Amino acid sequence: MHNFLEKLFGWFYPLLLKINLGDTVSSYCSLIFNILILCFLSYFIYIIFRLLLVTVLALVAKKTKTKFDDLLVSNQTAKYIAHLIPFLFIYKSVPVILEHYVYWESMFGKFVGIYIILLSLWIIRSVLKAIRDYLKEQPRFSDKPIDSYIQVIMIVLWIYGISIIISKLFEINKNTLLGTLGAISAVIILIFRDTILGFVASVQVSLNDMVRIGDWITFDKFGADGDVIEINLATVKVRNFDNTTTTIPTYSLISDSFRNWRGMLDSDGRRIKRHILVKANTVKFLTDDELQKMKQIQLLADYINTRQTEINKYNTTYNVDKSILINGRNITNFGLFRKYITNYLEHYPGLNKNMLLLCRQLQPTAQGIPLEIYAFSKDQRFVEYEYIMSDIFDHIIASVPYFDLELYEMPSDNSHFAN
Repeated sequence: MHNFLEKLFGWFYPLLLKINLGDTVSSYCSLIFNILILCFLSYFIYIIFRLLLVTVLALVAKKTKTKFDDLLVSNQTAKYIAHLIPFLFIYKSVPVILEHYVYWESMFGKFVGIYIILLSLWIIRSVLKAIRDYLKEQPRFSDKPIDSYIQVIMIVLWIYGISIIISKLFEINKNTLLGTLGAISAVIILIFRDTILGFVASVQVSLNDMVRIGDWITFDKFGADGDVIEINLATVKVRNFDNTTTTIPTYSLISDSFRNWRGMLDSDGRRIKRHILVKANTVKFLTDDELQKMKQIQLLADYINTRQTEINKYNTTYNVDKSILINGRNITNFGLFRKYITNYLEHYPGLNKNMLLLCRQLQPTAQGIPLEIYAFSKDQRFVEYEYIMSDIFDHIIASVPYFDLELYEMPSDNSHFAN
């Protein structure tokens, strides 16, 4: 290669000497001529290799079934390689062209070498991006933080590349430079604190399977409530349900508390936990006539007959005076309402009967007695879940008057409707 370059760039200088232009003039004229030849050949090499590499890779990508070569094309890997080849030619030609200009040979050679290093890193980056995009399309890697791994690799390569650039610029031995960097590691750790924390966090998140791409998470501290769309070294991006995007520092996933809804989505049901407030002054004992009327409700007929038999037996055994309802055992409208809701939930097709299902009374409040529904819907999807829950409570609210109960509502001033 060196002999070829000497023949290519060394013939013009002797020719100028033969026509008696003088050593100095011949040297400068030869230098200008060789630089022009170098620029022309470099551009020609670039055009040829760009045409060959880009075109060939595009044709191969079209004919092959694999997606990886298409991703190399989209990430412009061939284009960057086509840029690298002419600069390698320039790097080899500089010592020959500037043989008699030692200072400029050293300076120009350093800058060309630095550009080659940066271009090489760019090529590696484009290949890694293609690998990242390819792995993201594979089902077993789709929920893994591939971006974090790629970024870590690139950080290591950039540190190594920068150390080579510094050693070239200042002519420092690489081992000496790395030793110096080790001595100032405390400063480096301080500068790259967030990056190091992000790397450690991303590894822990991946190993512990805390978050995957596609998971629905809720992070109150950052106002995030939506699906994870990206996990990289420094941040986790969440697309909220209002179509906004929240960016969360990766290390916050291990330092703060957040909620991941994946377990619910992977389970057999999504929890319904909601209550209504019943006025305490509407709760009462039911008379035999009222119970007879309640038997018209099909879900309660058998229950009322069974309970009446048990209660009558108890009251007879203990000779209870039933002239006053409070004596002995009785059935209340509120208790009957709870039983009705329980039976209704057990017959509702949208609920998972293999999971916990109950209607319970909570601690009374100043607004009334909370009656809570605790059950699990079969369908975990947001729209279907909301429909099931609303349908259940529509029926419950409409059923309240049949039991002579009332729901609590804040008092309102309707005096302006009087006229």
